[in-house]
Amino acid sequence: MTSLLQVEGLDAGYGAVQALWDVSVGVNQGEVVALIGANGAGKSTLLRVISGLQRPWRGTVSVGSEDISGWEPERIVRAGIAQVPQGRRLFSYLSVRQNLLLGAYVRRDRETVVTDVDQMVRLFPSLLDRLSLPVRQLSGGEQQMVALARGLMARPRLLLIDEPSLGLAPLLVRELMRVLDRLRGEGVSVLLVEQDVGVALAHADRGYVLESGRIVMADTARALLSNPAVQKAYLGIGAIS
Repeated sequence: MTSLLQVEGLDAGYGAVQALWDVSVGVNQGEVVALIGANGAGKSTLLRVISGLQRPWRGTVSVGSEDISGWEPERIVRAGIAQVPQGRRLFSYLSVRQNLLLGAYVRRDRETVVTDVDQMVRLFPSLLDRLSLPVRQLSGGEQQMVALARGLMARPRLLLIDEPSLGLAPLLVRELMRVLDRLRGEGVSVLLVEQDVGVALAHADRGYVLESGRIVMADTARALLSNPAVQKAYLGIGAIS
């Protein structure tokens, strides 16, 4: 498979507090990779470094053969990496359509941008009758759909998704994962941070386990799902009651 993202030997942190130690992960073209771990393990920090919101202390982040370590976020979006942040970070008083258009702010093909809004509605049919509504009037699940669609409006090669199922009902989570499966079929690569480890690994090709800022395990998603240590720590299987 063709390598799209490669993170090598990454150290990062906040002030004097180190959050990541020697982290190396990769995502291939058309692949969904799950990043799992407890709260505070460093998952969101890793996404922030990849997307340029935080500078690494050491190590490299590469897209293809190009080192993008330390690039500004806008330049990284232009290079084909977009992030769907935890908590959605939508503009609540703007309409759904306006939020989607903001996702395409780095693009210059304005006519195609309008067409892509229609494509997002086909991907998320429940947004069709809500395009003119302020985002604040939408349900949590609908807002998550808008956040994901806004990320896709940048036409990324790689989409970084941080905790998409947080606070959502199981039915909505299944709908979001259906879209994830479709994106993979269309060649979009995804690095997924997800609190529901079972759901994440069920829809991923490979996975990494991040504990206390260090990668402690890397394998196929199927192998991680059947790993007793992962089952006990994250799926509640075999745990002492």
